[in-house]
Amino acid sequence: MAKRRKLGNPLALAVMVTLGQQPMHPYEIAQTLRRQGKDASMKINYGSLYTVVQNLEKHGFVEVTEVERQGNRPERTVYGLTEAGREEMTGWLSDLLAVPVKEFPIFETALSLCGALHPDEVVRLLKERLQNLDVQAASGRAALEKLCESLPRLFLLELEYQLHMVEAQADWVRGLLEEIEKGSLPGVEGWRHFHETGELPPEFT
Repeated sequence: MAKRRKLGNPLALAVMVTLGQQPMHPYEIAQTLRRQGKDASMKINYGSLYTVVQNLEKHGFVEVTEVERQGNRPERTVYGLTEAGREEMTGWLSDLLAVPVKEFPIFETALSLCGALHPDEVVRLLKERLQNLDVQAASGRAALEKLCESLPRLFLLELEYQLHMVEAQADWVRGLLEEIEKGSLPGVEGWRHFHETGELPPEFT
């Protein structure tokens, strides 16, 4: 079981990993995360990044290493990773890699409630989703192939995973569409009957 962490925002983990490379000021942290493509797998907001750094400092995971001043520009506080921060980063990342947790993607929510729509409408909407997924997969494959020309695979694992998840979802949606359209999905007739007559089939109660 994963340990309960003092901070739960994944951006905090990304900040610690980034500061593990070298001490930086918050703006430099944001630039580094974007340059390394981490904004493709997490939300990076410059304003909230300051709050994340302050919370990390409050818990002793980062500390001020120096205050820079260049000409008339405002002072910039440079932060570095503490030993406690390095331990937290290692433990947190290890848990995330090793321990599966239940996540709640919005598509799962939509699927759990799709019975509220007529089967034909669900088919139409899923076909639209499938077109979008196929475009997304094609774009992802092209981008990954291009990046593989200049970067080791190690630095592209999250993009590779995202592509596989898109392709897997597309395959699953394609199969579900076939079942609904052929009428082989268990319960589909009752589902259709409910929307066409307003009568709830006994097996649904």
